[in-house]
Amino acid sequence: MKDTTPLDQGWNLHHDGELVPATVPGCVHTDLLAAGRIPDPYLDANELEVAWIGRRDWTYSLDLPAHGSAHERTDLVFDGLDTVATVTLGDTVLGATRNMHRRYRFDATGLGGPLTVRFTSAYTEAERVRGIVGERPNEYPEPFQYLRKMASSFGWDWGPTLPTAGIWKSVRYEHWSTARIADVRPLVTVDGATGRVEVHLTVERTAGGAGRPLTARATVAGAEAETVFDGGSAVLVLEAADVERWWPRGYGDQTRYELAVTLADGDGRLDDWQRRIGFRTVELHRTPDATGTPFTLAVNGEPLFVRGANWIPDDTLITRVTPARYRTRLLQAVDANVDLIRVWGGGIYEQDAFYDLCDELGLLVWQDFPFACAAYPEEQPLRGEIEAEARDNVVRLMPHPSLVLWNGNNENQWGFRDWGWEEKLRGDSWGEGYYLGLLPRIVAELDPTRPYSAGSPWSGSWDHHPNDVDHGTHHSWDVWNREDFAEYRATVPRFVAEFGWQAPPAHATLRRALPHETLAADSPGMLHHQKAGDGNGKLRRGLERHFDVPDDFDRWHYLTQLIQARAIATGIEHWRSHWPHCAGTIVWQLNDCWPVSSWAAVDGDGRRKPLHHELRRLYADRLLTLQPADRDGAPRAALVNQSAEPWTTTLRLRRLDTTGRQLAEHTEEITVPPRAVSQLPLPDGILTDQGATKECLVADADGLRAVHFPVADKEFAYPRPEFDLDVTAAGGGGAVDVRITARTLIRDLLLQPDRLHADATADRGLTTLLPGEHVDIRVHGAGAPSAEQVRRAVFCVEPS
Repeated sequence: MKDTTPLDQGWNLHHDGELVPATVPGCVHTDLLAAGRIPDPYLDANELEVAWIGRRDWTYSLDLPAHGSAHERTDLVFDGLDTVATVTLGDTVLGATRNMHRRYRFDATGLGGPLTVRFTSAYTEAERVRGIVGERPNEYPEPFQYLRKMASSFGWDWGPTLPTAGIWKSVRYEHWSTARIADVRPLVTVDGATGRVEVHLTVERTAGGAGRPLTARATVAGAEAETVFDGGSAVLVLEAADVERWWPRGYGDQTRYELAVTLADGDGRLDDWQRRIGFRTVELHRTPDATGTPFTLAVNGEPLFVRGANWIPDDTLITRVTPARYRTRLLQAVDANVDLIRVWGGGIYEQDAFYDLCDELGLLVWQDFPFACAAYPEEQPLRGEIEAEARDNVVRLMPHPSLVLWNGNNENQWGFRDWGWEEKLRGDSWGEGYYLGLLPRIVAELDPTRPYSAGSPWSGSWDHHPNDVDHGTHHSWDVWNREDFAEYRATVPRFVAEFGWQAPPAHATLRRALPHETLAADSPGMLHHQKAGDGNGKLRRGLERHFDVPDDFDRWHYLTQLIQARAIATGIEHWRSHWPHCAGTIVWQLNDCWPVSSWAAVDGDGRRKPLHHELRRLYADRLLTLQPADRDGAPRAALVNQSAEPWTTTLRLRRLDTTGRQLAEHTEEITVPPRAVSQLPLPDGILTDQGATKECLVADADGLRAVHFPVADKEFAYPRPEFDLDVTAAGGGGAVDVRITARTLIRDLLLQPDRLHADATADRGLTTLLPGEHVDIRVHGAGAPSAEQVRRAVFCVEPS
């Protein structure tokens, strides 16, 4: 039987003639940080102080223990090397690597001595390749498209520039004889209650094992198959009766089964492989209809309105992202009622633990291949690396039932058409051959059970603009860049794969990241931790359309977070009300990789912005929204029911003045079918007059509320907010309950718990109260704050 020797301990990093203890998995930055040789690059402007690291070559070494194995073969296996490395064992060069996204295996049989991994600067390699293939356009000032490395490690409009180097995944010896399992590709399908698994097995043999009969066995859900073969591959087919299907969260259970494969030589077991799989079908409906080309995912025959969030690497120093951190972040996605995570193409294929958790939690995964915002050369040495990388990762990830879509790239067809690339390229390759040729061919060959899309955005063919709202996927960025968020209502794309609005991180996150600074919107540290082009200018323009821009930082901080939540709410409420024409939204973005002003719902320290709480409402199975007049008609109330049961409710509509006095009322019994939307035109007398500054419209149904104010906040005649506040102990666990009772209209009340304690959390976000109403907020981790301390952490809209 194959055995392994872990080699994750005892490494050293060579730094200025000294040996620095190194952690594997890890990288140069984390090792130097742990040794006290560099400042924390996430604090203040320290990122600039460590820029030299990415420009240097680095060496890691390990005095290998004697393994004493009697097996025929010993392999040295690296699950991930970042990125350009030469591996030497004793006096023997085992090989060189140029791809962070691949696994590497070297024959180390009979060799010994110190193990050395020498990393060449990513910049050096990128410049070398650029010299071979020529210049290509790029939307960022770094050469990331010339090597296969996490693009965002070179910086992005939300991330620091910290190109890493190191052994970023596990390393081990594998000792084996006769043969080993090289790859297992399970093609999983289901028909009724019968699950079918077609196991494609590839083996590697030693010279002594060549041509010997081997036995492969596979089992799953009570089914078993066996075959004897003498070549390098075999296929086993299993049919399991009465299996339960795997469903995305909100649609059913996440039932999984253990698939086990063993390789034997007679009665002697040589190797084994196990994964948990799920039986489900996935389709992507793209047949043109009367209004364009849909992009509708269906799982087990059930068409979905996707409630998604884009995922970026959760830390630029990615080896700090542990399975526990994955769980925390993905549970935050679940808590926001997210049902799909798009792994964005400027990052990585995530670690196995990420996909295991998505399987467990019922989070669908849309997986980009790692190409983003640049023209990628299709010549060698890149093309061979890209094909090997794609094959490696398709096979690695395909057992996961959560994985429902392979996507070729992020924004590159759009860039070719609209960002001036075509003129600059003058006929040079730019990646189209990958997205429309190589990658779909690999997916069709290796993983034909899943759909593939050539890019995002992508209309399906060059017959339409790549970002056409009526065809395929759409990225909506003009609104954030140039317009008010009300303009989200101007279009109804078939699927919105990216849209977002910025806001600063939580106050406690800023205080930790900028400990020496008096915070201001334009203070030096705030500007350094704002990576978007004219980001603060866009924040200001978005704010001043609705509010007078305050001089007070705390007020500015609250209002910019409020505008972020309102902007995303405007888009999602509008697009969800147009199901099934619009079949999904994927908000940009769920998470951050460091403390920064960005589009994230969860900031770089893991704290939830008001947007996160708002997503919980927006992505709930049942949503009530008031929609102003748009391209489809008059103002209306929309009731969205994404649950499997009919929704019967009483809709109450009220027109109120600023004192809470009722000016008009309408009630109506409504039943919304499962997975459907019901629209109710607003009756005469209910809708406030356009331009009214002292009236608002309130809709209520089953505890859900929607409000509509006819003018911008700075034009509305808000009363001075008055409320009572009580704090009581919540019992065990050290939580407190905060009750806020409105004496006036209170719009978008927000308790910021991290102002009470850096670790404190609250169970709800923005809330609008009418006079006499109250809200209860449970706060964990704040100790025993006084009512006055809590009051200082409470914000709401105030009159201009």
